[in-house]
Amino acid sequence: MLLFMLTLNSDIPNTTHMTRRISYILLLILCHCKLFAGQFDEVKALVARRAPWLSGHVVFKPMANTGKDVFELSTQNGKLIIGATGPNSAAVGLNWYLKYYCHRSMSHMGDNLAPVASLPVIKQPLRITAPAQVRYALNYCTYNYTMSFYSWKDWERELDWMALNGVNVMLTVEGMEAVWQNTLKQAGYNDKEINDFIVGPAYTAWWLMGNIEGWGGPMPQSQIDNRKLIQQKMMARMNALGIEPVLQGFYGMVPSSLKNKIKAHIIDQGAWGAFKRPEILDPTDPEFSHIAGIYYKEMQKLYGNNIRYFAGDPFHEGGKTDGIDLSKAGAAIQAQMQLYYPGSIWVLQGWQDNPKKQMLAGLDKSKVLVQELFGEFTNNWEKRDAYEGTPFIWCTVNNFGERPGVYGKLQRFADETDRARKSPLSGYLKGVGIMPEGINNNPPDYDLMLELGWRQEHVNTQKWIEGYTTYRYGKSNPHISKAWEGFLATIYQSLPGYQEGAGESIFCARPALKINSTSSWGTFVRNYDSVKFEHAVQELANAAPALGNSSTYKIDLINMARQVLANKGAIVFKELTTAYNKKDIPAFNKSSAQFLKMIKLTDDLLNTDSYFKLNTYLKQATTQGNTPDEKANNLNNALMLITYWGENVRAEDNLHEYAYKEWAGFMNSFYLPRWQLYFNYLKNNLEEKPTEAPDFFTWERQWVKDNQKLQPETKSRPLNEVVKEIMAI
Repeated sequence: MLLFMLTLNSDIPNTTHMTRRISYILLLILCHCKLFAGQFDEVKALVARRAPWLSGHVVFKPMANTGKDVFELSTQNGKLIIGATGPNSAAVGLNWYLKYYCHRSMSHMGDNLAPVASLPVIKQPLRITAPAQVRYALNYCTYNYTMSFYSWKDWERELDWMALNGVNVMLTVEGMEAVWQNTLKQAGYNDKEINDFIVGPAYTAWWLMGNIEGWGGPMPQSQIDNRKLIQQKMMARMNALGIEPVLQGFYGMVPSSLKNKIKAHIIDQGAWGAFKRPEILDPTDPEFSHIAGIYYKEMQKLYGNNIRYFAGDPFHEGGKTDGIDLSKAGAAIQAQMQLYYPGSIWVLQGWQDNPKKQMLAGLDKSKVLVQELFGEFTNNWEKRDAYEGTPFIWCTVNNFGERPGVYGKLQRFADETDRARKSPLSGYLKGVGIMPEGINNNPPDYDLMLELGWRQEHVNTQKWIEGYTTYRYGKSNPHISKAWEGFLATIYQSLPGYQEGAGESIFCARPALKINSTSSWGTFVRNYDSVKFEHAVQELANAAPALGNSSTYKIDLINMARQVLANKGAIVFKELTTAYNKKDIPAFNKSSAQFLKMIKLTDDLLNTDSYFKLNTYLKQATTQGNTPDEKANNLNNALMLITYWGENVRAEDNLHEYAYKEWAGFMNSFYLPRWQLYFNYLKNNLEEKPTEAPDFFTWERQWVKDNQKLQPETKSRPLNEVVKEIMAI
């Protein structure tokens, strides 16, 4: 470029002028080089945060951007050289080196990031090109089942994990309350009216999806302000790491009270369970552009103009479309988005019958991205011909409500993404994504799914899992190999059939003699050989002498042993109900006592690590409270969500246990006394002592009111002792 510009100016006779021109050009080049080199500064900071022992030994070099994300790895003179087309590719290259050369990793269930004795040498330079243009992360629900009370420190860790795993597009709705507050003030709302619309900190997801309003609130102003600041910090960090944010677009959702403020075509959306839904302002009504304009201008003030992706799903899980021309409505929603954010992309969930065909028909599909949300079960991308010719990404939900349980159709992830990539519709496939309702579970699911965005070949999970276990625990081990061979053949197999997450625990079900599932849409089905799984867990336990000090090993062993107990609990419960129906009092007493003992044993097991303690999450909720009122509301939100969820109408009480947890301090304070109440009632029946049946609906709500505090800590037993007792049952 310098030679070209000098040539253009070679006819300039004035030497002084030419000298100034050359100096100016050199200054431009130096500034450009500095900016170009600076693109990796945040990745260097990531290294310092997560693997400081590597900080002085890694060099990042920019690569020409050819439209694909690429990284190259090599070692020279004792240094790791990472060439990359951008910071996101550089972070993935770093993670690849950590995982497959250093045998180190980071996860939502423990880290294995201890220093290596000496830096591994890369004998042959490695170059990897991502076949996936988009690597997406997060479900609206993740923001509550996992992230309701995240601090900046939590988000910093989360974003580091996202970058390391190649996520380059991520849902970011932490600070939408401030946008709505400012919008409604301009629409004539007072503070109370705004508070009646904005939900509490644990219910953001269903508010933004148009399911509920006001529940769990009011949200204190200090919390609205803090979430706004965190959102701003998140977006700045994401930009530095090459992750594009997906913010909430305006799709017509409005407070149900707006009809009292303006004259417009506003459609009552009815109920979502027991909750009154927000209403929909018809996008073809003139007032829509007015409200949308206020909303997007407030978005720009708070979060800037450089936003390319917006989410927002009209008529999510029901809702009424009466009197709306869906094609024109979709076009109107998109038009306002484009007016304030030209070139932006509308991200829509492929869930149930959404996005509706009629609405898609009115859109500029080049500016739409559909998520094949539940890919482990659905293939709507195929049935609907790429959603009638719309760019899409293949995603997995995998977990619902962040309910515990080991589960994941690993080979299906690999098979279906490969099949979509090779199908006649491949031109519409833009990438992959993880959309768990809760992410603190099943780390291999998320590692594999995101890695598929960087692998050209059809992945064989039996081969892939060997690398996974080595980087998860830091070394290979014959017992570990046998254990995970068993897990792939049981809990992580890929059988066909509908299933919303892992098979559930009977310990956490609302007591009854006949129970079909713990949560309304869950299942007790174990579509795997429980004995074979138990043998695999025993192999995992046998690795303790070699891996007992590994935090990732310890967490996995606890989690797998917890699943063994849950599986055995189902057997004991069946014995219990049989004994009761036969009026066999001795057998009933024996099996009910065994059942309660197993709940206590579950608590003992989980009490061996803070990761599985209720207090860990209650502390998170209180720490994020800026005032006493905020701390109290956080605790109330946190406990409601994991117990009865929020409904106060008996006839619509179908969300209880949707987000149940097996946590130490929760097993013995909530599930244990609830079952004891029920067994006492059944025993009295057997002994012909008339007793009123327990009112669990009321009991659960009272428990939440009475337990908005940390649970008493108890001394933990040795993990190997507890596991040995479980395996001997």
